Amino acid sequence: MFRRRSDDAPSSATALAEQDDATQARDPQAKKGRPTPKRIDAQANRRTRVTVPKDRKAAAKQSRERMRAEREKQRQALLNGDERALPGRDRGPVRRFARDYVDSRWSLAEFFLPFAVLVLVLSLAQVQSLQVLSTLLFLLFFVLVVLDFLRLGLGLRKALANRFPGQNTRGAVGYALMRLLQMRRLRLPKPQVKRGEHP
Repeated sequence: MFRRRSDDAPSSATALAEQDDATQARDPQAKKGRPTPKRIDAQANRRTRVTVPKDRKAAAKQSRERMRAEREKQRQALLNGDERALPGRDRGPVRRFARDYVDSRWSLAEFFLPFAVLVLVLSLAQVQSLQVLSTLLFLLFFVLVVLDFLRLGLGLRKALANRFPGQNTRGAVGYALMRLLQMRRLRLPKPQVKRGEHP
């Protein structure tokens, strides 16, 4: 018991000596590198920092309002094309170029859904010839859409390689082809170029 205390004594004495050396080494007149804030400013910072309400219901309501405001901001960005507030999948010069490439060209793919609805209506008719005709038209249109996909996809891949050499353009072609399936007026973000106005 006494031996352990005597063993610990040198280590504690060494620690005190090191602390005294550190205190003496520090210059009391040395500046800390930044001005001391005024009391009013420090209190204002403390007030603005603690904004989370203590009540759980109030905190949940505040969180919902913040999420609603963020969604509204993103919706406005999708309508106006504001790059800063767009969702992550639509952001960046590569994605913008892919959108402009698709929006500036006519394509059969954007009429695929209306045509599919027309074919469905024709297939519901009780006339055998109309049903056969609707099936043949659908198959023909489907083949044309696939060829159109290949044409635009290969053209976009080449344009991306020329416009952004050495940059990561992964996923941009698939992103553009999914946009092709939507009618132009329903696309989000809204088209920023006219047809024929190549990016």
